[in-house]
Amino acid sequence: MKTANKSIPGGVTAPRGFRVAAGSAGLKRDPSLPDLALLVSEAPAAAAAVFTRNRVQAAPLLVCREHLAGGRRVRAVVVNAGNANACTGGQGLADARETAAAVAQGLGVAAEEVLVASTGVIGVPLPMAKLRAGLAGLPAKLEQSVGADEAAARAIMTTDTFPKFGAVEVELNGVPVRVGGMAKGSGMIHPDLATMLAFLTTDADLPPAALDAAFREVVDRTFNAVTVDGDTSTNDFAVLLANGQAKNPPVTPGSPAYAAFVAALEEVAGKLARDIARDGEGATKLLTIEVVHAPSDGAARTIAKTVATSCLVKTAMFGEDPNWGRILAAAGRAPADFDPAKADVYLAGRLVARGGVAQPFDEAGLKAELGRREIAVRLDLNQGDGAATVWSCDLSYDYVRINGRYRT
Repeated sequence: MKTANKSIPGGVTAPRGFRVAAGSAGLKRDPSLPDLALLVSEAPAAAAAVFTRNRVQAAPLLVCREHLAGGRRVRAVVVNAGNANACTGGQGLADARETAAAVAQGLGVAAEEVLVASTGVIGVPLPMAKLRAGLAGLPAKLEQSVGADEAAARAIMTTDTFPKFGAVEVELNGVPVRVGGMAKGSGMIHPDLATMLAFLTTDADLPPAALDAAFREVVDRTFNAVTVDGDTSTNDFAVLLANGQAKNPPVTPGSPAYAAFVAALEEVAGKLARDIARDGEGATKLLTIEVVHAPSDGAARTIAKTVATSCLVKTAMFGEDPNWGRILAAAGRAPADFDPAKADVYLAGRLVARGGVAQPFDEAGLKAELGRREIAVRLDLNQGDGAATVWSCDLSYDYVRINGRYRT
């Protein structure tokens, strides 16, 4: 069985039976920008979803939980940018439900088959008159094309600087199936079961339990392994829809076909996760933090996240300063046991510390390496088989500028 993934053009409409549309309701600071996206499956789709564990949860997430209860199939997802509909009380819940009902009416499906997602400013009621008008025109714009994929990915952006989407094709038991996705995220990014907004689609046919297991496994290694600023949003939501239109033979957990599907799903989700880290608010560099030979995978993940969220590490990378001591110091305050006297530190592929002690290195040459757009940080603890990789970004002046006036 062929298991290699083939990158293909497009995003959420690359798999069979999915269409998407973008529009504008005037919700963003610049009302001329697109701020609505509608994703539709031509057939009822099984859904797997993960939500933020932030105790403060936006109305759309509460409605999505209601609609997904009992394993209900999904026909559409509607997303608005520019307004999070978070901390808006009972009116916010009513507005999220009305949004789902309006989309359902336009598509001729049940309101419970529509998921709702929002992103933007917290604590501001949705301007429902504008939203109703914008939603009304979306069904007529639905199409299956690379152009529509990009337009939808742009519509859900807030402080993002580029649209994030992608797709791959893989064979399952001799049948080609596709996985596509789009995401938004630039700030308020830190994993806790889910982070950012991410929407993935597949035409593969998997039992709901297998779909859920595959998605959670992949989310843990991708969307849960990216951090920009250590803040978890009230609106974080990731969902995978599978409509079975590829008509592949049944896929069961533990089979080669299941492993191939997980690999394809992880390729798309991993690309989106890295794009989010690359596009962190004010970021100039993508940081890949790798911890290896840790006492356990959990310890490696904890240490990698601590290094990735260190303001001192992130600012050093922005300033192209090979201050490796900040990396080891950050690792040392992580809530995970390890012996620093056994730890080696590599920065941009160069050994800078062995056994927790400085090693000679070409300062000018390494500083030049840190001027690149992508920087690798590797911490080898030499204390076990645990490993983890986390993606992050540097911390620049622009992060403060963007967030100092995000609302005003």
